[in-house]
This record gives sequence, structure tokens and C-alpha cells, in this order.
Amino acid sequence: MTRAQPDERHSRRLGSDESAVRPRGTGWEGVVLRCLEFVAYPALAGVAFCLLCLGVVTWLPALAAVAAALQRWRHDGDSRCFTGVFAAFPGCWRALWRHALLSTAVLAALVVAVAFLAGRPEPLAIPLLAVQAGGLAAFAVYHLAVAVVTGAAPEAPARRWALVLAFGSRGRGLALLAAVVLSPLVTLPLAVGPLLLGPTLPVLVGLVLLDRARVASGSHPDERHSRRP
Repeated sequence: MTRAQPDERHSRRLGSDESAVRPRGTGWEGVVLRCLEFVAYPALAGVAFCLLCLGVVTWLPALAAVAAALQRWRHDGDSRCFTGVFAAFPGCWRALWRHALLSTAVLAALVVAVAFLAGRPEPLAIPLLAVQAGGLAAFAVYHLAVAVVTGAAPEAPARRWALVLAFGSRGRGLALLAAVVLSPLVTLPLAVGPLLLGPTLPVLVGLVLLDRARVASGSHPDERHSRRP
């Protein structure tokens, strides 16, 4: 009896540690829970993202950390999306802080240019405004791809794979752009939906597209990177 008690306590500890990744039911209850998860867990990741974005220039590493947490949830069933974002953030910050500083400056310049041109009455301002809007769209799609690749495959060459994900296929690029534009609109009925789900739903779309791109290419980004001398 005395030997069985430590084993029993050990098994209970294992059960508590693995409770965050246990599989769901397969009945209708499991379907309902799974549907609720697609709202709750991205929203929790969105809360963590908003907190990390208080640093202003931290938005890109924070988005990559969201991708890392949501990828673990999708592939491993790890439901710790809120704390998972904070756990992944230091590594994403080390990988992207230079990129984040430069991208924040570029984004600020684009926003100022769009605001300036939108208030100009000259006919030349219209085509220039269209060019700036196209630049903002390309900026959003590319940086979403950078965050997705960095979070899902941190050891991979993120910029090269981000270019492939964002611009290697017209369908993928349009899907990413549609996710960026439509996610805040679709989540408007929820009180804080655009704030919490607006950043995370495009990340989920990007993760799905990245998985498909891996299957189409026949290799994982990490595998290609490890084969390089």
C-alpha cells in the first residue's frame, strides 16, 4: 500500500500537467466545445497580444508569439494560449526586434502619407493615394507572413519563407489580405471582437496557408534550413 501511494500521487500530477493538452470528445458536445475554442483561445491570445503591444514597437514580435501559441494549440492541443504568447515572446523579440523597429517607422511614414494625401484636393493626390494604399496592403500581408513563419518555424529563414507565403501564390496573398481586412469587420458584433480577434484570426489563416505551402513544397521550413551548410 505504501508503494502504491507515491505512484498514485505521481499519476495525479501527470494528469494535471497534461490536462491542458487532453483530447476533446468526439460527440456533439465535442463539436460544440471545438467551435467555442475557435473563439475563446484566439481571443485569449488576442488579450496577450494587446498587452504586449503596449510597447508600441513590440507589435511584430507579439504577433509572432501569437502565431507560436496558436500553432501549438492547433497541432498539439495545447490550450494555454494566453500564457503561451508570453512564453514565446522573448524568442520572437530576439529574432525580430530590428525588423520591428524598422517596420514601425515605415508604417508610421505610410500612415502619415495616406493622411496627408487624403486631405489634398489636387487630382494628382488620387493616384498617389492609391499607391500608398497598395503599399499598406503589401505591408500588412508581408508582415503577417513574417509573424506566422517566425512563430511556427523559429529556426527557419523567416524573410524568405514570408515572401513565399505572402507573394509566392496569388491565392495565398489574396487570402491573407482578405483575412486582414475582413476579420475586424466580421467580429464587430462582439464588444471587443476587432481588438482581440482582429489580429489573431488572420494569424490562424496564415498558419493554415503555411501548412498547405509546406505540403505543396514537400518540406518543412526548418528542414530546408537545417540542410543548408
